[in-house]
Amino acid sequence: MKKSIILIVVATLFSTVMNAQLKPVKYAEGNQTLNGLFIKSAKKSANNLGILLLPAWLGIDNASKGIAQELSKLGYHVFIADIYGEGNYPTNTGEAGKQAGFYKSNPEAYQKRINAALQELIKSGANADNIVAIGYCFGGTGVLEAVRGHLNVKGVASFHGGLGKDAARKTEPTSVKILICHGADDPFVPKEEIASFQQEMRDAKADWQMIYYANSVHSFTNPEAGNDNSKGAAYNAVAAKRSFDHLQLFLNEVLKK
Repeated sequence: MKKSIILIVVATLFSTVMNAQLKPVKYAEGNQTLNGLFIKSAKKSANNLGILLLPAWLGIDNASKGIAQELSKLGYHVFIADIYGEGNYPTNTGEAGKQAGFYKSNPEAYQKRINAALQELIKSGANADNIVAIGYCFGGTGVLEAVRGHLNVKGVASFHGGLGKDAARKTEPTSVKILICHGADDPFVPKEEIASFQQEMRDAKADWQMIYYANSVHSFTNPEAGNDNSKGAAYNAVAAKRSFDHLQLFLNEVLKK
């Protein structure tokens, strides 16, 4: 019994120390107050590698915090963006759907929020010319908007994100490198959307890659998504590890170390 209590206390203290590394950052875009999180690299680097992390539709969550901490250990400054801002945080998936839907329908507003977070990452110490943006679900859509909005990033990585854009929007050439990590059985991204996105990449003459993960649906990187694929969103430990490994290969290729 005593041993169990000690283990619980140690685990709690460890968790507290780890989370303490994530520092709250209050910033703004227009009149909207935003609350992001920053964690500096655990390793010294002359090139100050930066990663902008765009979370899923519920906002900054445990999954995004955990990924930021892991990337910090690997030598990256990481900033987790707040897209919605004070007074607009969703408390359930219904509210999240409305909030995310607004930004998907108003990509310029989304791009402004992403850029505001990007500037905070730079202010926190990242090299403005040595940054990759990564995003999950709604955030995975966001990193593609960073490319479409010509934000100053070297590369973007989208995990189980939406890929589509309004066909009326112009496709322009890009030099940003793009990685798409996609669940092979994701029911929320139609085949037509995938085909349209791939054509967009060809038209943009982009350096892009798209990796499919077997037996994986939406949210496959999130341990809190459950394990029932029939619900359309579920965690897949194998796909999560493989996609993180692919992210590291991508970062090693794209960023100057």
